[in-house]
Amino acid sequence: MGTTWSARIAGGAPGLAAAVQEALDGVVAQMSHWEAGSNLGRFNASDPGRWQPLPPAFETVLRAALDVASASGGAFDPAMGALADLWGFGPAGPRPFPDDAAVGAALAVSGARHIEQDGRRARRLAPAALDFSGIAKGYGVDAVAERLLGLGQRDFLIEVGGELRGEGIKPDGQPWWVDLEPVPGAVLAPMRVALHGLSIATSGDYRRAFVHAGKSYAHTLDPRTGRPLDNGVASVTVLHPHCMLADAWATALTVLGPAGMALAESQRLAAHMVVRTETGVTEHLSPALEALLS
Repeated sequence: MGTTWSARIAGGAPGLAAAVQEALDGVVAQMSHWEAGSNLGRFNASDPGRWQPLPPAFETVLRAALDVASASGGAFDPAMGALADLWGFGPAGPRPFPDDAAVGAALAVSGARHIEQDGRRARRLAPAALDFSGIAKGYGVDAVAERLLGLGQRDFLIEVGGELRGEGIKPDGQPWWVDLEPVPGAVLAPMRVALHGLSIATSGDYRRAFVHAGKSYAHTLDPRTGRPLDNGVASVTVLHPHCMLADAWATALTVLGPAGMALAESQRLAAHMVVRTETGVTEHLSPALEALLS
């Protein structure tokens, strides 16, 4: 996934590091868009219209991704591979700045509307390319957590690329306390949460971007326009029992901007959003997060 992982396990037994790596290797083998031989790579190379069998983890992630895509009105979309490549965020790396025609062409073959799933099989209805960058890392955290729980471990904190999930407590009886990732340069009160059966994921415009003609373009793409997001959202953090869903919803709310906080409320998501303004930043907390912090 192009990142690192860490695990803090209370009373951990020998061999757990290998078990964690094995779980993550399984996620990469199924869902990496950087590996042409992954299940995702083979799906993206399949003939449109031909049903493809899905391994269990792939099925789970695709179903969750399509559900969030529907619930968010397309603000999250797992079939944006062509656009990610066009803007230089895919496996091929940086590319020339695209013109309107190139964006339009990539947008026409992108989107969840081109993906059909029927249980343990799925197919492309056009040359759309799946890209699980907005959900697979979170699923990796969940996969590791479930592996550890299956091995009898009950108290641990798992982190993959900054996304975390905590179970149980630390040896001193305290929960796994985690500080929300601060936005660089923003003057905001620090916020700390206890990950006791909870996960946390953050999407931020400062994490990955490129500069063209003096303007910075964030790596988050708006599936509705096919272009990098430009709505002033600096970061969104979501807490959820499943890191996979925290990851996906953090991306969806980032795209939706402040108006998305109403959706966070209706979905009962514990969400925190920081938006850049002409005078600094504004901070938005969903009712579920306020209740969690009270």
